Amino acid sequence: MNSKKIMVCDDDQGILDVLQMLLESEGFTVFTEINSTNLIKQIQVDHPDLILLDLWMPLLSGDQVLKAIRSTQGIKDLPVIVLSASVDGDDIASDAGANDFVAKPFDLDVIVSKINGLLA
Repeated sequence: MNSKKIMVCDDDQGILDVLQMLLESEGFTVFTEINSTNLIKQIQVDHPDLILLDLWMPLLSGDQVLKAIRSTQGIKDLPVIVLSASVDGDDIASDAGANDFVAKPFDLDVIVSKINGLLA
């Protein structure tokens, strides 16, 4: 088992549950955060190896959170994969500093492949 830690941040509990189940079955340790305003604090508590981040969330959007991560010492180089159903999500994610992008609805194999690629 690889025991790498993944933090998933999405405002949809169903997506958090599906991703947690999938990633744990792949051998990852998974932390979930439904409230984007708590994410930076949780990253510093749980020390994940990679973040899966939804783009459209209430209060603080994924691109705002990502820009905060990229400007925070100690976590600015953390790999981040952005998830979004937005047609221009790829561009927004790239502009905010994402390492990769996955469109919703997503293919679980694609997510696992991208995670393994970034953590290799």
